[in-house]
Amino acid sequence: MLIRESLDIARQLRDEQGAAVSLNALAVIAQDRGDVAVARSLFEESLMLWRESGDQKAVARSLSNLANIVKLQGDNTCARALYAECLSIFRELGDRTGVAWSMNSQGDVARDQGDSPAAQTLYEQGLAIFQELDDRWGIASTLADLGRLAREQENYPTAHSMYRESIKLFQELDHKRGVARLLECFACSAAAQLEAERSLRLAGAAAALRQNIGAPLTPAEQAKLEASLRPARQALTNTAGVTAWLEGRALPVERAIEQALMPEAASPTGRTN
Repeated sequence: MLIRESLDIARQLRDEQGAAVSLNALAVIAQDRGDVAVARSLFEESLMLWRESGDQKAVARSLSNLANIVKLQGDNTCARALYAECLSIFRELGDRTGVAWSMNSQGDVARDQGDSPAAQTLYEQGLAIFQELDDRWGIASTLADLGRLAREQENYPTAHSMYRESIKLFQELDHKRGVARLLECFACSAAAQLEAERSLRLAGAAAALRQNIGAPLTPAEQAKLEASLRPARQALTNTAGVTAWLEGRALPVERAIEQALMPEAASPTGRTN
């Protein structure tokens, strides 16, 4: 592997920054493969080297990467502390994009800890910065987060409004991973409202897209998704559930997006068995 070879060379040359970059790249690969424990170890080693180098921007980015992994492992207390340090550094550097992403990430942790008001405030503050910067990726991502928060509070009209704006932005950006995420969001919302076939069809379309682009969910993310889809699976016979899933997997992405954006009553999947 070229990255591993680069790491070995950097270590031989005592190039701490080169080694830190390689370790970070290896950690991202491990994360994409779902090997969270290995990713955390590599991110921790990379962070240690960046701290020694004195590159504060790199330290902040490394803190964010490590916090993302720690959050996936369910250690929200540690994740929140890492994000707080990251936010502090970005503020000192005047990096508003970094500040916005750090607020967004802190919002994720607050939501996971059941602190919805704090999550709402952090998301909205981050969104305001992204909008000022015209950062469409940041806007799309934060809208999805606000949508999920609304969905968890059973405010489905607000959730769907946020999701619609988000998926359209991801589509314009040709950000396929973002599109897959939003198809899953719509699927989870449909499941919560017992629109079972619609839910599983959209989830199947998202799964096919993830497979095509090589962006699988981590085991923890997959477990959360399955928990959200459970009402839809329970509302259908096994045969009907599998049929809806396979129909979704066969949908072209553009068609899946069209179905996600349809009003629930107009959707061909908006019924239960």
